[in-house]
Amino acid sequence: MKGDRIAADSALTVLAPLVWGSTYLVTTELLPPDRPLLAATLRALPAGLILLAIGRTLPRGGWWWRAAVLGTLNIGAFLYLLFVAAYHLPGGVAALVMAVQPTIVLVLSALLLKERITRSHAAACALGIVGVGLLALTPGAGLDAVGVGAGLLGAVSMATGVVLTKRWGRPSGVGLLTFTGWQLTAGGLLLLPVTLLGEGLPGSVDGRNVAGFAYLGLVGALLAYAVWFRGVERLPALTVSVLGFASPLAAMALGYVFLGETLSPVQLAGALTVVVAVALALPRARKGRERVSPPPPSRREPFSRAS
Repeated sequence: MKGDRIAADSALTVLAPLVWGSTYLVTTELLPPDRPLLAATLRALPAGLILLAIGRTLPRGGWWWRAAVLGTLNIGAFLYLLFVAAYHLPGGVAALVMAVQPTIVLVLSALLLKERITRSHAAACALGIVGVGLLALTPGAGLDAVGVGAGLLGAVSMATGVVLTKRWGRPSGVGLLTFTGWQLTAGGLLLLPVTLLGEGLPGSVDGRNVAGFAYLGLVGALLAYAVWFRGVERLPALTVSVLGFASPLAAMALGYVFLGETLSPVQLAGALTVVVAVALALPRARKGRERVSPPPPSRREPFSRAS
């Protein structure tokens, strides 16, 4: 049934932001300090090259520039700005700044995708921001202009990338993993020269650093982005973006388990508010107002068939 398919697609898609919720923990605990460019590059480029080697298909025609644009917005610029925000802001403040992304998606979807803005959509965006604020902010959380600016620009970059990915789709006959590999490679190649010129390579790398980079590349990029772009294809753009509110939920849970952080009643109320926001953003199949179309039959790939 259509409702069951929507629920299954949403449940799979939310795995990506749940994984991304571990970025702050991994960045602060495992990665070398003050290396946002290196972290972003090693998260994207190796995963993209692996997927290109598996798919053995390069873009053709206009998809060269489209893949470059999507790779910049969804991967290169977004990851760099995300790591800058993570290095300059407490996790709660960074999460709150990035929480404006669904609102940007809502506006861009109306302009570029001609999707109707409903009261439930607006309420989902507002509740999501409130919930993240209750969930992640602490009384001693400070603001940093560089971090806040990076977070806002990152939200704009990812929101634009989501909407353009939805608008352009992917070329017929190109598998989802290959499409993901195009974007990861394009974003990584964009970051590589900037990383070498701006930061250079670290003087030494220990086992913890290697483990952190491997996790972010294989799990946080290769697997998570494949799941995410699958969701962008199958669900409304706003729904996918609001599912991103699961990231601060995951960050809160990981902080509780691994860093000994406590959970206050306010944070629990914030978690509940986020859940309500996600529920409001889910498409209602019974109303027939939001169409969720499956990928065209010509797009064949084991990943897609198994989902």
